[in-house]
Amino acid sequence: MKLNIILTTDAEGPGRRLAIWTAGCKIRCPGCCNPEMFNPKGQLPDMTSAELAEKILSTPGIEGVSFLGGEPTEWAEELCEVVSLVRERSGLTFMLYTGHYLPELSGKALELAMACDVVVEGRYDKSKPESERPRPRRWIGSWNQNLIFNTNRYSEIDFSGSNTVELRIENGKVTLSGWPGAISFYRKARASDDHTSR
Repeated sequence: MKLNIILTTDAEGPGRRLAIWTAGCKIRCPGCCNPEMFNPKGQLPDMTSAELAEKILSTPGIEGVSFLGGEPTEWAEELCEVVSLVRERSGLTFMLYTGHYLPELSGKALELAMACDVVVEGRYDKSKPESERPRPRRWIGSWNQNLIFNTNRYSEIDFSGSNTVELRIENGKVTLSGWPGAISFYRKARASDDHTSR
């Protein structure tokens, strides 16, 4: 599985989480904040399900795991195995972001969605930013997306509040995670800087 990992984040779901972005997305929502994750064969680390489960289990201080993308359901078989391996040895929660609506899913993709405590379903729509809702939900990109609670570990109240953006600088590389509006703004500003410096 090709993926990118942030070991601890508060910007990708309730509590301190380990966030996993899987490579590959056939949906390709216009304005997606992760277009670099569209290519399933991108320049990303490769891990087996067992290696990823061990990485999760060896990360201290997290309450759960968030699957993002790309489109995580394109790696449903591998991620179902990760959920199973981690649940055998911990009480961690799982959150899935998918551009699909649950009725569109079947087989392992539906199994993955149902194995997660909470699912954010639906395509990201840049013309419907979540921040324009009367009561915006945290960690959601656009107001057409739905929250599905499969267990009682989380509820709507856990998703109230303003969005978070995290900026990391490691080895000269800048990484942003969290709210799509801020990430899009950063990309545009960076592209403008690159263009004017030529």
